[in-house]
Amino acid sequence: MNKTVLLTGGAGFIGSHLAESYLKEDYTIVIVDNLYSGYYKNIEGLVDNKKVFFYNVDIRDKESLENIFKTHKPSIINHHAAQKSVPYSIEDPVYDLSVNLHGLLTILSLVPYHKIENFIYVSSGGALSKEIIGNEKSKETDFPQLESPYAITKFSGENYLRIYSKLYDFKFTVLRYGNVYGPRQVPAGECGVIPIFINNILDGKESILTTYDDMKRGCTRDYINVKDVADINMIVSKNPTNEVFNISTGNEIYILDIYEEIKEVFHSNLGIDIKGPRIGDVRRSVLDISKVKSMLGWEPKISLRDGLQDLYEYIKK
Repeated sequence: MNKTVLLTGGAGFIGSHLAESYLKEDYTIVIVDNLYSGYYKNIEGLVDNKKVFFYNVDIRDKESLENIFKTHKPSIINHHAAQKSVPYSIEDPVYDLSVNLHGLLTILSLVPYHKIENFIYVSSGGALSKEIIGNEKSKETDFPQLESPYAITKFSGENYLRIYSKLYDFKFTVLRYGNVYGPRQVPAGECGVIPIFINNILDGKESILTTYDDMKRGCTRDYINVKDVADINMIVSKNPTNEVFNISTGNEIYILDIYEEIKEVFHSNLGIDIKGPRIGDVRRSVLDISKVKSMLGWEPKISLRDGLQDLYEYIKK
């Protein structure tokens, strides 16, 4: 595969897994990351390869980005850099807006002058869920609840991308992730409950469960392993669709049940402290993934239990 991909956020949890997958597929990879939430150690073993380039650059730095575009001429942009925390978006919505929309638009503003073929944009299936009732699942065509500034900026980003794609003749794919977990994840951001629980268990510290009066086992979420996420990114890198896809397992699970699973895998007896709900939390989140199955033939391969067991083995090493 003789193509160059510009991977923003490539030193982060998900981005570093994508960098490894792109290298296996023989892409040239240009990683742009300001290391605010990413870590150089995640990609340190890759940058010695002659097909991997790393730039410690903020996505809002237009001048530096323009130089990168001129030097490497990427045909694919995979945009994973983001402010990812729902609670922090409420605490500082201006920063959330700056990173998630100003950053995106800085990249898009260069596209008219540097032709690309494909733009992969990471959105949020959890934050953009509709209000779930009964056995429903959130579909891509449902209008989201938009319960947080983070949800608003991610949804706006999808629409900005759609407009730029029409104006400047490139294809795109939007991937709305469920709650991603796996090796290298840090206990922060919208997907952080699994590493928070694991870190607390390893430290012998009781965890906190935020819940509602009518949902004693906490909110529900739809968890997806980072290896499955990497697989769909490789598919849409080769086959852009101009579509929005939910990317998860389609399995709804209470957060307390997640904690019980982790306790079993990590051989822990620690209890959990129950608190009231956080502002901005979606109560229930489960994604309908029938669209990506039918259009692209993708479906997740790794069960939650197997993924947690892999994570346990990774941490032991």
